[in-house]
Amino acid sequence: MITRQEALAHIGSVPAIQETETLPLEECVGRILAEDVAARLTHPPAAMSAMDGYAVRFAEALSNGPLALIGEAAAGTPFDGIVAPGQCVRVFTGSVIPRGCDHVIIQEDVRRQDTTVWINVPQVSPRNIRQAGVDFHAGQVLLEAGARIRPAHLSICAAANHAYMIVYRRPRVALLTNGDELKPPGSDLQPGQIISSNEYALKALIRDWGAEAINLGTARDDPSDIRRRVEDAGNPDVFVPIGGASVGDHDHMKDVFGHLGFDPIFTKIAIKPGKPTWHSRRDHQYVLGLPGNPASALVCAHLFLRPLMNALQGQPADAQWMQAPLVASLSANGAREAFLRGTLAHTKNEAPSITPASNQDSSLLTPFIETNFLIHRPSDAPALAAGDMVEGVWLA
Repeated sequence: MITRQEALAHIGSVPAIQETETLPLEECVGRILAEDVAARLTHPPAAMSAMDGYAVRFAEALSNGPLALIGEAAAGTPFDGIVAPGQCVRVFTGSVIPRGCDHVIIQEDVRRQDTTVWINVPQVSPRNIRQAGVDFHAGQVLLEAGARIRPAHLSICAAANHAYMIVYRRPRVALLTNGDELKPPGSDLQPGQIISSNEYALKALIRDWGAEAINLGTARDDPSDIRRRVEDAGNPDVFVPIGGASVGDHDHMKDVFGHLGFDPIFTKIAIKPGKPTWHSRRDHQYVLGLPGNPASALVCAHLFLRPLMNALQGQPADAQWMQAPLVASLSANGAREAFLRGTLAHTKNEAPSITPASNQDSSLLTPFIETNFLIHRPSDAPALAAGDMVEGVWLA
């Protein structure tokens, strides 16, 4: 067995995918940017009014005399002319500021009669104008290669006149469950059969982590069936076999991948739950085998599959570690490092606290209804009382 830190060092050394593709903006959220995005124009392109009102020379706004209204500048239709002393132009939010003006008097501060405007409220300083380029200038790098694209980035790139972005190809991850006893949801079960459930959460997590999930189905406890499904999978970057990795007579996963040319990197991790987690490689394809027990599979997906997804996308491991006090006591830990399921409560008016799940059995899924935190317990850690601090991984 190797330690969790050693396993993460192997996983983190996986080289990032270098293939790229060009996608329309609306398909880019969550993708990794492959090239810098520089603005193709200046934004705003000219001085713009920030309010509905009247554009003037500020010196005129300090006088008590009336202003002659000489025209209008609607958004998208600039005023064609120069504003002279004693004059003003009606403007609206987003209007181009007429030449000669350096101030907008908001419409609530004036009284207007036909083409004559009186200022009712003293004007303190030039304002209500957004200067050209106050947001960004043509040629300015707005997003750097390697950034994970968020929804706000789409509007920024659109405003910079980009309809497409060059992104790295998503990792392709093939899930393969295994077991004669496993049947799909909705089945009429016979004695000894259970519903196959692990792949549903794992597929959703893989998509959330920026990869493409491919379901290879459930293989029988038969090496030829496992091999057929692997060989028919195409060319995924990662295989994630679930179960079939122990030492029983019907556990064939490791042997099949070994016969297909995948060299083992590690075969067990000194962690609880998740000891059977294993990792292999064939050229630029990888295997990360997860335990079949539901809790073990989900915990190890967060601890090891997510860092592998990040490495393939050129991203650092982004587990959110934090500390908080326990609501209930914990018994002493054994020789293996452990991660316990728990619930992190954090409200605006209360400090964060962590409640361990009452039952940590690795076959149970119901604790994950509330679980949003994995409590880290080092090997041979002593017992803890309510109020003691613990650290762990926030599953935000």
